[in-house]
Formats: sequence, C-alpha cells, structure tokens
Amino acid sequence: MKNLTEKGKFLGGNALQPVTTATSVRVRQGEVLMSDGPFAETKEQLAGFYLLDAQDLNEAVQLASKIPPAALGTIEIRPVRELPPKDPDA
Repeated sequence: MKNLTEKGKFLGGNALQPVTTATSVRVRQGEVLMSDGPFAETKEQLAGFYLLDAQDLNEAVQLASKIPPAALGTIEIRPVRELPPKDPDA
C-alpha cells in the first residue's frame, strides 16, 4: 500500500464492520423500508474498500494486484458511479 500511496493512486478506503451490523434501506412508492442485514444473500461479504485512481481496467487490475488482501481473498473492481450535481435548493 505504501507504493500505491507514494504514486498518488490510493485515494482512500476503510474496513467495514461485519454483515451482522448491516442495515439495508429501500424506498418503494415513497415508503422507507428498513431491514437488518445486507441486501445480498451470499456467503461472501464485503470487508472493506479501497478507492484507487486508475486510467482504465488494465491499470486497475495492476493496482489491485498490489493490495495485500488480494493474496488472501478476492478483490472486486468497480468503476465509481458518477452522480448528477447536487441540487443547491434541496
């Protein structure tokens, strides 16, 4: 990670609490629905995330391969979803 930080590729990240602490929120027909636990029912769980600055998927794979947990588990790569600008009147 030191190498990624020094190159300015590591932008941030955090470990996450276990799935037993998760709360899922959905809004359906204007009603807020809340349930305990993660939305996805899977044996795997997201333990944390790293936010990296990569030009493309090839660079993202190269950078992800240098993250220490890649040797123990799986690193999933996803692009950041661009959201519309915040409405200043909201």
